[in-house]
Amino acid sequence: MSFDSILIANRGEIALRINRAAKSLGLKVIQAYSKADADSLPVRLADEAVEIGPPQASKSYLAIPNIIEAAKATGAGAVHPGYGFLAENAAFAQAVEAEGIAFVGPTPDTIAMMGDKVKARRAAAMAGVPVVPGSEGRIEGLEEARAAAAAIGFPLLIKASAGGGGRGIRIVREDADFVQQLSTAQGEAKAAFGDGGVYLEAFIEKARHVEVQILGDGKDAIHAFERECSLQRRRQKVWEEAPSPSLDPATRAELCESAVRLARHVGYRGAGTLEYLYDEQRRAFYFIEMNTRIQVEHPVSEMVTGLDLVALMIEIAQGKPLPITQAEVKLSGHAIECRINAEDPARNFMPAPGLISSLVVPGGEGVRFDSHLFEGYMVPPFYDSLLGKLIVHGASRDEALARIEAALSGLEVQGVPTTRPLHQALVRDPDVRAGRFDTNFLEHWLETHAATLGAQPGSK
Repeated sequence: MSFDSILIANRGEIALRINRAAKSLGLKVIQAYSKADADSLPVRLADEAVEIGPPQASKSYLAIPNIIEAAKATGAGAVHPGYGFLAENAAFAQAVEAEGIAFVGPTPDTIAMMGDKVKARRAAAMAGVPVVPGSEGRIEGLEEARAAAAAIGFPLLIKASAGGGGRGIRIVREDADFVQQLSTAQGEAKAAFGDGGVYLEAFIEKARHVEVQILGDGKDAIHAFERECSLQRRRQKVWEEAPSPSLDPATRAELCESAVRLARHVGYRGAGTLEYLYDEQRRAFYFIEMNTRIQVEHPVSEMVTGLDLVALMIEIAQGKPLPITQAEVKLSGHAIECRINAEDPARNFMPAPGLISSLVVPGGEGVRFDSHLFEGYMVPPFYDSLLGKLIVHGASRDEALARIEAALSGLEVQGVPTTRPLHQALVRDPDVRAGRFDTNFLEHWLETHAATLGAQPGSK
């Protein structure tokens, strides 16, 4: 679908990232914003801005009628949802397309199918992609759940069918706890997603989280290699890098080819990510879910491939075919991203909104800072605490580690505490430097290192 303007239905750093990509394609940028973001950088740098409601996300960035009305009122030819909020909401994509406006992302049917983890597992299995051993689908009753648990064995995971962001997941280590944990997980899933459906998976004790970036035009698909995202706190990623230090070339090729196979199987359109657990000892990978949107950590894939993933997904939404072949996508060097949040690691990562009194951003070869910050900006208390992403690229992992260490030293955010001390400690850690970590590493690491992260200027 041809269009010459795009409404950004998001905020913060991803809104600016979409702004840059859209303008590079010659498009008019229309920024949707809540009252809390009226003075934000995305609003200032847009060609046009339109208010969509009060600060509460439920009444603005999550209010489908408000955004549809804003798109119609401004004559937007397309809507880009970014990540979070309505990015993976099939009803929103359907509402956008029903107005004859292009949705920058997959079709509503694809979002609905891949957003349901049970259906996504089935699609993966049909495409010949390995999945973690588990129940055939949703668990419909206690007897079925007991039978499935017995077949899988302990430890196992209970996961929400409609889950995401690490919510609705319970680890059960022994049969005696199973019934209670099942009831708790169903309750959490119902509260978080409005859907109490759950399914079971085997729990891989020392797994690594590796994911593959793909692009599809609805007919063909390619990959932009993988990202390693094992450093997580409470199942939220804090550090990402590409390529994964745990994969050998043959495993990398097999993993990435499996992701393309699944993307082609579902006729995927736009940018997406297939998430896997990787068992390093067995050199085996298992598909766990697909994110049908651009992700926070997409810059590390851009740094090692030279692709502009956001611009490409906009061009695909315009109906253009993939402009590159798989053979043209080359892996070059190593990239690392650190998420800088307005949180105080010395106070159990307490969110810390407030005024940015001073800001110094590092630069130089291979350094990128994706952020919406400026001096005098008031970090609002209503949204995610992400302030920005510090990304570096080097010829090797060692060079990237040196660059991220220097870039972290050069980054100064005054006025609110940030997670910078966490990253400075991680980059000096011998296990992190050697690439020896799994998805449980950071939680254990914090048990002994949290007290050393120290209070920061701006801490309250």
